[in-house]
Amino acid sequence: MRNITNADLAKLLDKDIFHKISEAADSLGLECYVVGGYVRDLFLERPSNDIDVVVVGSGIRVATELKNLFGKKAHLSVFRNFGTAQVKYRGVEVEFVGARKESYSHDSRKPHVEDGTLEDDQNRRDFTINALAVCLNKERFGELIDPFDGVLDMEDGIIRTPLDPDITFSDDPLRMLRCIRFATQLNFMIDDDTFNALERNADRIKIISGERIVDELNKIMLTNTPSKGFVDLHRCGLLRLIIPELSMLDLVETRNGKAHKNNFYHTLEVLDNVCKSQVASDSHGEMMLWLRWSVLFHDIGKPRSKRWDNAAGWTFHNHNYVGAKMIPAIFRRMKLPMDMKMKYVQKMVDLHMRPIVIADDVVTDSAVRRLMNDAGDDIDDLMTLCEADITSKNQVRKQHFLDNFRCVREKLADLKERDYKRLLQPCIDGNEIMEIFHLSPCREVGVLKQTLKDAVLDNKVVNERESLMQLLMSKAKSMGLI
Repeated sequence: MRNITNADLAKLLDKDIFHKISEAADSLGLECYVVGGYVRDLFLERPSNDIDVVVVGSGIRVATELKNLFGKKAHLSVFRNFGTAQVKYRGVEVEFVGARKESYSHDSRKPHVEDGTLEDDQNRRDFTINALAVCLNKERFGELIDPFDGVLDMEDGIIRTPLDPDITFSDDPLRMLRCIRFATQLNFMIDDDTFNALERNADRIKIISGERIVDELNKIMLTNTPSKGFVDLHRCGLLRLIIPELSMLDLVETRNGKAHKNNFYHTLEVLDNVCKSQVASDSHGEMMLWLRWSVLFHDIGKPRSKRWDNAAGWTFHNHNYVGAKMIPAIFRRMKLPMDMKMKYVQKMVDLHMRPIVIADDVVTDSAVRRLMNDAGDDIDDLMTLCEADITSKNQVRKQHFLDNFRCVREKLADLKERDYKRLLQPCIDGNEIMEIFHLSPCREVGVLKQTLKDAVLDNKVVNERESLMQLLMSKAKSMGLI
């Protein structure tokens, strides 16, 4: 964070867009301030295009005047129902709103709004670091108004509400998630009084739509260390209301002196490992987010599959399969997308043990071919998840897995290079099998297809018509079809 004087702020705002806003406001005799995230990010030296302007009076009037000053170079959008306007100019978007004060009813986060002063507007802000305002009027250009010591909170790395946190969070419960999201993004701590209010008001999150909750969770997930956010969500009681399946992982049972690991904190360690891997490989794109969701859910089947075995101790057999079956219901309840993203997460959860099983044994071509066939184009993501999943404190065992994973990757690369993807599907398909044996779709056709597929995947026969036909006839004869 940098120290900035009013003179420094004036220099940082010495841009055409801000001087034109100043000119528009002064011509109308209205006070005008750039507020919120843009000002915060000036101090934190973070890039920001999120420019919000508060006018003591009509924000729409200043926006309209600004459009007139820019002429055809600017585009104006007016939202009269909300008393706001937006001006787009050379790739920059500026949101205008009149200063206002708000009051809330208990069963809604939609406020009753009326005109107010700058003080009223700053009072309604969620956190002190977002309640900063810088005057844009010519006579006071660059003057900082910081009534809640937001600059000091940024210096100390603190997230704190301007007024009573119980009122702040009860009025708009989404602010609870925003509190944790900002703390995670900025690597700040949450003030004790503010955190205690999160605990007291957690149940209020029930009035927030799933879509709004997911939007904040996605922002937490895309930080460099999302575990920090999920620990805070868990500590304050929000996680048990939003993703109870994840919260349930925070349980360690001991029997006969044997305890299993804490699967909640293990999951978060794996999540951070994947994030480090993505940063190191400079990963981009939407699926980066959904790999992280896959990691978050990869062990959610463990509580349902946990068993005690007198010989083996605690077991979690088929937890991957159980977890994969849980994914659609979780996505539906949370309003996560019920499309290919859900299918991707479900596949990652289902397959996440396969590379580990391979890496715990002799890495054979057959096992790798099957893995590649089942994972398809998502094989690299699956390997990233599984490598991150090795969190054993036994360094010898951990190195054994990592060495074998490297061997798996080498075999995958070799298979890709030789274009095995084309060869994985037998050249005799189900339609031809039905035609040869005069069958309709039935169990016998499935058995014959699987026989050919297994033979190809296990490299028992060459994927050529003559050798496959011999195997097909042999199997059909044993089934009494010929």
